[in-house]
Amino acid sequence: MSLQNFLNSLDELVSEARATLGSVETNDALEALRVKFVGAKNGALKSVQKLLGAVEVPDKPAAGKRFNEVRDAIQSLLDDATARIGGGAVVKSESLPDATLPGLRPRLGQLHPITQTIEHLKEIMGRLGFTATEGPEIEDTWHNFVALNIPEDHPARDPLDNFYLATAKAANSSPQDRDAMLLRSQTSTVQIRVMESQPLPLRIISLGRVYRPDAPDATHFPMFHQMEGLWVDRNVTMAQLKSVLRLFATSYLGGDVNVRFRPSFFPFTEPSVEVDYWWNGQWIEFGGAGMVDPNVFQHLNIDSEKWSGFAFGLGVERLCMRRYGITDIRDLYRSDVRFLRQFAQ
Repeated sequence: MSLQNFLNSLDELVSEARATLGSVETNDALEALRVKFVGAKNGALKSVQKLLGAVEVPDKPAAGKRFNEVRDAIQSLLDDATARIGGGAVVKSESLPDATLPGLRPRLGQLHPITQTIEHLKEIMGRLGFTATEGPEIEDTWHNFVALNIPEDHPARDPLDNFYLATAKAANSSPQDRDAMLLRSQTSTVQIRVMESQPLPLRIISLGRVYRPDAPDATHFPMFHQMEGLWVDRNVTMAQLKSVLRLFATSYLGGDVNVRFRPSFFPFTEPSVEVDYWWNGQWIEFGGAGMVDPNVFQHLNIDSEKWSGFAFGLGVERLCMRRYGITDIRDLYRSDVRFLRQFAQ
């Protein structure tokens, strides 16, 4: 085939495309012309391209160049017609999904079991007359130790047992200084801040994260949650403390739960007890509790002859594990969606 005949075929094709695409008015007509000119199987451009193989070898470069120009020109005419008619790119009707089929249910997020537990604890303690409050997670040593009657030589202050912070405020401070800063090791700090700022009597709980450099195992983690409770009033007794904790345990863990109280020692309570519950064939530590030590009241200028109170701190993760049958605390923090999805409300 001669070069001239090939070029004439291209000129006729682009002229026809210019005439028809310039006057098209509907998307259906435009789609028909698109198939006619640039269809992958039987389009006019495809047919002309087959003729390129019959052109003499010396003329192939010129023929190929002209073919590319015509192809680009037709595509430009198609784009202009699409923009003029409106509606964007033409979508074949057979590519649309069947509108009669049921839709796909979106996968929604859910509350973490720890968050569910915290909200449940607030609800139970609210029924017992306790008001929820919060405090900072970064504390000074006065609120974390001194005001809680923890002496300077107490092991609880050891840098190996706390996350002390290298802040500007604490740059020249030792762990024994009041200005040293650390991630709080207990939510008992909140009871100090509340007694500093609010009038007595008080009946509050605080729930939040605490931090201790414990090696992770099935029942320990370096970051965990505590629920701190405080009741200060006139003539508060140990019997009231035990009653509140038993009522709480049966409300949260069930009426068949076994709870025991063991004598213990905490610097900020006197007398003090450890509270355990029976689960999975063994006694699990529930938390610590006791009557507020008079020295704590003295730090806050509260007359311990007029006021008495009790405090308790319970591990939220252990309560969560008991309720949901979780045997390893680390499962709560592995971010395994398959595991967490079991606890959807």
